Amino acid sequence: MKYSAVIFDLDGVICHTDHYHYMSWKQIANDLSIYFDENINNRLRGVSRMESLEIILEKYNGRLTNEEKMMYAEKKNNIYRSLLSEMSPADLSDDVRKTLVQLKKKGYMLAIGSSSKNAKFILNKLGLGDFFDTVSDGTNITRSKPDPEVFIRAREYLKVTSEKCIVVEDAKSGIEAAIAANMDCAAIGDAVLCGLATYNLNRLSDLLLFL
Repeated sequence: MKYSAVIFDLDGVICHTDHYHYMSWKQIANDLSIYFDENINNRLRGVSRMESLEIILEKYNGRLTNEEKMMYAEKKNNIYRSLLSEMSPADLSDDVRKTLVQLKKKGYMLAIGSSSKNAKFILNKLGLGDFFDTVSDGTNITRSKPDPEVFIRAREYLKVTSEKCIVVEDAKSGIEAAIAANMDCAAIGDAVLCGLATYNLNRLSDLLLFL
């Protein structure tokens, strides 16, 4: 096999929680009387919570202390986790479920590479808590995508070389992170538009065409 490991982004690839992020950040923006829309929300994809807050604050007329920023970031996370609590294995599409099972049957190691600190919580809600060989997420990295740290950590946990890994991403920043980590990558969703990926997917099961 050309690859021995597949590293998946979580939001937008395994599941779709973008709307939950939008609703959570929208509440914070409303609290601060800041304009917020889907275009701004798209800039937050693959970005850490504090960096996301800084992007939102670009339209803020006042100034927040570090303590206030931490408070608003934590409030956003509490709103987000409350919304996530409604998730269940039913939120995992048949296409994603069958693709993951087939990849395991083929002998691939599977990992999550996500900037989210809620990755393990989401996986548990989806019934995938013990499915992946390792999870590299916002709890064990210091730099968000497009920095490659999250994927390099996953590779290290799996004990494989970059050349043996392929990353699946739905955001340009994630594709750039994979390239910076010297890994091939498959784009799905909006990431296809950047034109930087090794492969483009219409749906996750397209992975099985070349793996």
